[in-house]
Amino acid sequence: MTEVTKRILVTGGTGLVGRAIEKVVADGEGRPDEEWIFVSSRDADLTSSSETKALFERHKPTHVIHLAAMVGGLFKNIRSNLDFWRTNIHINDNVLHSAHESGVQKVVSCLSTCIFPDKTTYPIDETMIHNGPPHSSNFGYSYAKRMIDVQNRGYSEQHGRRFTAVIPTNVFGPHDNFNIEDGHVLPGLIHKVYLAKQSGSALTVWGTGKPRRQFIYSLDLARLFLWVLREYDEVEPIILSVGEEDEVSIREAAEAIAEAMEFRGELVFDTTKSDGQFKKTASNAKLRRYLPEFQFTPFRKAVKETCTWFNANYANARK
Repeated sequence: MTEVTKRILVTGGTGLVGRAIEKVVADGEGRPDEEWIFVSSRDADLTSSSETKALFERHKPTHVIHLAAMVGGLFKNIRSNLDFWRTNIHINDNVLHSAHESGVQKVVSCLSTCIFPDKTTYPIDETMIHNGPPHSSNFGYSYAKRMIDVQNRGYSEQHGRRFTAVIPTNVFGPHDNFNIEDGHVLPGLIHKVYLAKQSGSALTVWGTGKPRRQFIYSLDLARLFLWVLREYDEVEPIILSVGEEDEVSIREAAEAIAEAMEFRGELVFDTTKSDGQFKKTASNAKLRRYLPEFQFTPFRKAVKETCTWFNANYANARK
């Protein structure tokens, strides 16, 4: 009988990435010496320092994957930048400080490519995070996420803590937020295609369809999270992404979804809606130095699997 030596607490454990990690662990990627604990906002209000501390005292983790955050799509960010800043700053500070105070051996937090400067050269890489202001549309969320990197360096320098972070590009997959108003672009489009197919109407895509994004399938990201937790020892963040050559336009993403959902209607682009940041092409060169053989799920295959899941779980997924 293998002794459990790692108790891994996953905050935001019922979200898109948390569910993907749970599935990958359950499907054979977990190890006998690991105990996995997935928690959500029902288990503790992480904006409360006392509730966060109590959560850590209850579970006594040795390792933490920190996914919990206030998140939303472009238009929710534009409306609520202050809320995104304050909520996420509280969550991150409470989680990292509780991890430090309770002697957690390693924390892996989740950042986002939106933290990078709006005015920059491409491809962006891990050295460029603090080179200038992020895009104005989601500055509250972006700056709050950037501060995790600052805190990680502080805990490392002052206390010798192994706190690090990953920077995924646009994540999608089963258990995503498919809310059309507040979700991210790809799950929102999947829901829109579903409704357009039901009503026999055209599919209206917000914006010009020209912005470009690198999309990473949540199950691929989950496998990479396990590698970072077990093997990656730098304090500096690492970008987890498909290659630059796999970047697609919003139009191409919409067409892939239409094909996966067998939607035969017209695609209409509402150019009165904001495009947000035109591109944020990220280099995965650092990841490839560590894992040159890692195989990403092809985009259209991942879209097809996500659409199949959405169709099968529509009653819950649309909320």
